[in-house]
Amino acid sequence: MKKIYLIISIILLILETAVGQTADLVMSDGIVSPVHSVNIGKIAFTGKGKNIQNIKPSDFLTEVELQDKKDLNIQVFLGNSLTNYLHILAPELSAQELTKNGNYQFTFFVDDHVTYVENLHVGAGNLDSKNQKTTFRVPLISTTNEDSWGRFLWNRFLMHGGEEAFTSGKHLLKIEIRPYIKLDSVLIGNKIAEGELNIRVPKIKINEKLVKIQAIKHLQDWQISTNSIDTAQIEELNKKIITQVYKDITSIVVIKNGELLIEEYFNGANRHSLHDMRSVGKSFASTMMGVAIQEGYLKSEMQLLNEFYNLKSFKNYVQEKEQISLKDLLTMSSSFDGNDMDAESPGNEENMYPTENWVNFALDLPIDQHKAKTKKWDYFTAGVVILGDVIHQSVPNGLEKYADSHLFQPLGITHYKWQLTPQKVANTAGGIQLRSLDFAKYGQLYKNQGIWKGKQVIAQEWIDKSLSRQIAISENEYYGYLFWNKRYRVDDKNYEVYYSSGNGGNKVFIFKDQPLVIVISSTAYNKPYGHTQVDKMMQDYLIPAIYKR
Repeated sequence: MKKIYLIISIILLILETAVGQTADLVMSDGIVSPVHSVNIGKIAFTGKGKNIQNIKPSDFLTEVELQDKKDLNIQVFLGNSLTNYLHILAPELSAQELTKNGNYQFTFFVDDHVTYVENLHVGAGNLDSKNQKTTFRVPLISTTNEDSWGRFLWNRFLMHGGEEAFTSGKHLLKIEIRPYIKLDSVLIGNKIAEGELNIRVPKIKINEKLVKIQAIKHLQDWQISTNSIDTAQIEELNKKIITQVYKDITSIVVIKNGELLIEEYFNGANRHSLHDMRSVGKSFASTMMGVAIQEGYLKSEMQLLNEFYNLKSFKNYVQEKEQISLKDLLTMSSSFDGNDMDAESPGNEENMYPTENWVNFALDLPIDQHKAKTKKWDYFTAGVVILGDVIHQSVPNGLEKYADSHLFQPLGITHYKWQLTPQKVANTAGGIQLRSLDFAKYGQLYKNQGIWKGKQVIAQEWIDKSLSRQIAISENEYYGYLFWNKRYRVDDKNYEVYYSSGNGGNKVFIFKDQPLVIVISSTAYNKPYGHTQVDKMMQDYLIPAIYKR
């Protein structure tokens, strides 16, 4: 058998040389099994994941019913490793430079139409795999939530056209893989693997009554708007939520010109439901800090942490800690070595939650010397916990009672829950639960420049600072004082929004140039589609329906 593998490898090498391809840069695994030898250049679809040594042709699927609770994997059979394919595109680069700048490009077709193309992030996959592996398994749907970039890739495909293409009935899914490398420009190699699978999508029975726009019942807190909307757009959106094209959405509330325009509930929620919108609660820390400064309990956001803590009593003390200000924490640009987006970061929030004292956890963190020299935005939940503690120790009766008397009572919010930290302090990491209509009040308060029923609840100066672009996150996204900022583009028009954002796609949007506040709540916690589907709902349905095309 080894002789057969050797002969096949020699033939492949001769073919590569014949078409002018460069010699291999690194030693790959070569042909690793009989199944591999007859499937080079193919992608096979399987149910339960199996090791390449155990996989048989009888495991390959030709047709499957698409279900979230049914495993779907691809097994990729290549003639060479990724690094060697990248070497063909840029022969002057080392193996390290190639994998630092390149990876696989995936193209998804549905019924012979290109639906989604992604150049996989260079961080996806480990170095040994890229240098050596000639066959690999990628879970697309995993009932065990297997930790893999493949699940996130699949969900991005679904959210960028796949869900809408998979209407009820039969479809042909095709996947192609190519190598790519990004240097001065993006270079795309030849196709190195492809595969097809027939997909059956079951028809979902729809209660048409649920699709209809929900009638808004009388309430004291809001005047009901008489503004017109594109009813068909909203009902199409409702249909997609009901049929789980957009998953786990629990409510949509739209306020226009200070009046209630749309109020929709899904998946068992109603007007009285309290929604756990996770990190939307971080913005409330910004709010209460502004109120505490306004009333003189804090001097300003420029105060340094050493005014509230003896920093030398905490671990990893260095002089740079003395220079961290409240503003640094409000803008998530402090020099603490904390980044929730990096699982290896010492200050990742998942390292904080099991500890007995979250404030001590944060203040014990080391300093990132690069961040100490150059301001850099990193999403840092532990820093917001420090802010909550600073407010708690500075205001009378603590943060929870202070927020009730100075924010919730003025807004007429009486039904809410606020999770507490291990020190029994209101959890500013995210954990405040309100009704959707009350989250809308919060957004409208900012839209009103801090005024509610004639009373200045938050100083306008603080509103302006909070919603300004304090630091850049990316080309189209910025951060203020625990508020985000970006633009949606609809029909060649930009709609700039400030917003609070929480795990799962929970949002409170405050439009800059339109008299509009939108609240979307969801339970898609830790799901890769959570935030993406809300962007599609905003761009493809809500904004067009409110400002008719």
